[in-house]
Amino acid sequence: MTYTQEVSDNILRLNFSGDLIGENNGPELVDLANDVLSNGTNYCLLDISDVRYINSSGIGVLITLLTKFRNKGGDLYLINPSEHVDKLLIMTKLQAIFNIATSEDEVLQKIK
Repeated sequence: MTYTQEVSDNILRLNFSGDLIGENNGPELVDLANDVLSNGTNYCLLDISDVRYINSSGIGVLITLLTKFRNKGGDLYLINPSEHVDKLLIMTKLQAIFNIATSEDEVLQKIK
């Protein structure tokens, strides 16, 4: 998996592409979240439209990130999940836990 990151207006924007395998990128992403949270960033917008596959460890990373942001009074938003990820979220009933949006603009209207 590859990802890009940007922090602006106290919002971490992450764009993932490829396969979200938690063992490969999980610790790095958790460290990134800890860094931005310590600097006052409270929201994470996670674009997963280009994620082809996600395993149980990848789901664990998403839940860890969600928990970290919510514990600091913020939140994490999944933006435009790919068809595979959307089906997985529905099957695991995680769509009830995560905030899911179709676009970044939709999220920005909610948090401002």
